[in-house]
Amino acid sequence: MTDKAKEREKQLTTAAGIPVDDNQTSLTAGERGPTLLQDHHLLEKLAHFNRERIPERVVHAKAAGAFGMFTVTHDIRKYTKAKVFSEVGKQTEVLGRFSTVAGEKGSADTVRDVRGFALKFYTEDGNWDMVGNNTPTFFIRDAIKFPDFIHTQKRDPQTNVKDDTPQWDFWSQVPEALHQVTILFSDRGIPAGIPYMNGYGSHTYSFINAANERFWVKFHFKTQQGIKNMMQDEADRLAGSDPDYHTRQLFELIEKGEFPKWTLYVQVMPEIEAETYRWNPFDLTKVWPHADYPLIEVGELELNRNPANYFADVEQAAFSPANVPPGISFSPCKMLQARLFAYADAHRYRLGVNFERLPVNAPKATTASNYQRDGRMRFDDNGGASPNYEPNSFGGPQANRAFREPPLGISGDADRYEQKRGVDDDYIQPGNLYRLLPADEQERLIANIVGSLKNVSKDLQEKMVSHFLRADADYGDGIAKGLGIS
Repeated sequence: MTDKAKEREKQLTTAAGIPVDDNQTSLTAGERGPTLLQDHHLLEKLAHFNRERIPERVVHAKAAGAFGMFTVTHDIRKYTKAKVFSEVGKQTEVLGRFSTVAGEKGSADTVRDVRGFALKFYTEDGNWDMVGNNTPTFFIRDAIKFPDFIHTQKRDPQTNVKDDTPQWDFWSQVPEALHQVTILFSDRGIPAGIPYMNGYGSHTYSFINAANERFWVKFHFKTQQGIKNMMQDEADRLAGSDPDYHTRQLFELIEKGEFPKWTLYVQVMPEIEAETYRWNPFDLTKVWPHADYPLIEVGELELNRNPANYFADVEQAAFSPANVPPGISFSPCKMLQARLFAYADAHRYRLGVNFERLPVNAPKATTASNYQRDGRMRFDDNGGASPNYEPNSFGGPQANRAFREPPLGISGDADRYEQKRGVDDDYIQPGNLYRLLPADEQERLIANIVGSLKNVSKDLQEKMVSHFLRADADYGDGIAKGLGIS
């Protein structure tokens, strides 16, 4: 850099590059007179300051993030033609964002909550956003319930304080939530840190191979650091003394070179088997038992670089499950179908219609080429003089039918269907999970549930106990005893 360039770099300017002559005193009409509207630098400073906080996410507002690398270790090309998995040893840059769900941006990291586990793979065929959680299931299976459920996790509209009653009232009438409730109030409800939890795609997705065959797939990122959880009293203490505990921990581990790693596994189901499988394989409140569909190892994720600027690299990061490269696709999961719209729509509201052009969201190995023009924050050449319509006669980008997916067979009448297949569908897997837990974990699970349920009415307590009893008699009896219900 020349001396003149160094001097220019030190010169304070407006956003338009205009040199600033005074950054300490406003322009006024006389020494004691009113401030002048023509002090454009003052107006720019105040206007930018007023807009420094983009609207926070409605959910997943509090998060930590880091960059890393995904390396393929096993060949799965018989299931998918996605280039991210095209050869053993192939590496792809990844951005990870790890969040709590219900709390605001300033809330504590160590609350009992589901954790978001979002990954952006910068593949050569565009970005793949694996938008999941640290749990393989969720509270509901139909997105029409999602706004109502999230309202139960937020502040009371009258008192503006958190209240246990809405969530238990909701769960008492939505027994499909019981599986996720069991996970949430178990030891895994409060991870000891981001490196010590698993990540899951949660939804069922699909793989498409080079022969255009479809397979249903679930993604599992298993921590190599081992599962470690935090007891409630320690979590409560840290919520007051170090509310950013998980965020700080991840940053400091990477700074020290202790890079967290996860192993990616998939479960794969042939397309035809979904029709007769004992569970609805697209039900987000269910898991596929590993005995039916074993884990298949795929590769390794390592987080090894902290963001240079949190706002640019993490707060502006926008993930959408609609972003999938050829070889990865969707399923009839009702929650996934709605998220394909809702995530991108939330980003358009929060960041503007051109959010995919922000550096952290833009593809790296390819260039976005389309007919989108204009809109807020269009900071490139806006397509220049190229046509903004199709078809055209001027060499504009065209669709390529080589990327067409195989048809998905659909039958039945258009109606509103409940997804479960049997009367006790919603109770079997929660009961199985409870019986898998060691005795000490069962005791803590019951104590955690009792600690929250004791804050609600006797009527709601009895409703919930009836659900827990249907899952497992000992499970329900333990909660009833803790609440003093016979």
